[in-house]
Amino acid sequence: MKLLVTGAAGFIGSAVVRLAIAKGHSVVNLDALTYAACLENVASVADSPLYAFEKADICDREALDRIFATYKPDAVMHLAAESHVDRSIDGPGAFIQTNVTGTYTLLEAARAYWQGVGKPDEFRFHHISTDEVYGSLGPTGQFTEDTPYDPRSPYSASKAASDHLVRAWGETYGLPIVLTNCSNNYGPYHFPEKLVPVVILKALAGEPIPVYGDGANVRDWLFVEDHADALLTVLTKGTLGRSYNIGGENEVSNLELVKMICALLDDRHPKGAPHADLITFVADRPGHDQRYAIDPTRIRTELGWRPSVTVEEGLARTVDWYLENKDWWRALQNRQGVGERLGKA
Repeated sequence: MKLLVTGAAGFIGSAVVRLAIAKGHSVVNLDALTYAACLENVASVADSPLYAFEKADICDREALDRIFATYKPDAVMHLAAESHVDRSIDGPGAFIQTNVTGTYTLLEAARAYWQGVGKPDEFRFHHISTDEVYGSLGPTGQFTEDTPYDPRSPYSASKAASDHLVRAWGETYGLPIVLTNCSNNYGPYHFPEKLVPVVILKALAGEPIPVYGDGANVRDWLFVEDHADALLTVLTKGTLGRSYNIGGENEVSNLELVKMICALLDDRHPKGAPHADLITFVADRPGHDQRYAIDPTRIRTELGWRPSVTVEEGLARTVDWYLENKDWWRALQNRQGVGERLGKA
């Protein structure tokens, strides 16, 4: 297949690109190269004849039309998004522009292309979203694909809006769509503003490790390479018009996660141990969702997919990767907002 992957210089998008090319697919990487993008993420495949790169904004309809006409993709995998909750609290406008207007513009460009080439049955528009659209859970229960939407942050509200647009284009225009909503990702190439890399890099620097509130917020952690595999599975096997929740089956509180990372660093980087002594509780994020948990029954029973990496194994692999790739993350630490506390409202 020839895949047009938006946001493919980002964390999850680049994992999709690397895996797709390893599986023999052709990939067009469409990325605007905003602050969280890094072409080093796809350097390992950049010289492949299966890879092409186009710097473009998904809000730029003229550029999208040109890219569709040039490459004639068999499928779109839409990952381009503003994704950091704290940044959405400080500047929601960028999230509305990219996640809502950008998704609308991409849908219209994809629809025009699909109609123009005769509405091929095999074409797919795969929209990748988040479990945060469902809101917050209490101590029990899990999100299913039928859970009502209840977004609580500008980020999750903008992603919920984009999900609704994709479904509407499927229903109204017949665009062949599939959707996925994932739990929290982690792993190599994770931009250093998110929790896991923040903990690793603060610990390595001997600086306070910030934990919001009391650290009791629970997330289901999904290793990014597992997620990429699930996305390609849904793209190739998923039922049209269907949504699939993708989880890691690894529920851990934020404080537990931080302590696990600190223990791994005590073993691998004993200078500064015990790193857990650096844990510092800070004011909580406004509207901080208490718990997310995915019910993966649909993707497991319908498509035969389930995660292969436990959180213990995944965190070990992630810590090792950051210790071995200091040049990668050091080059990103001067980007706007990295290392700062954002989202205080």
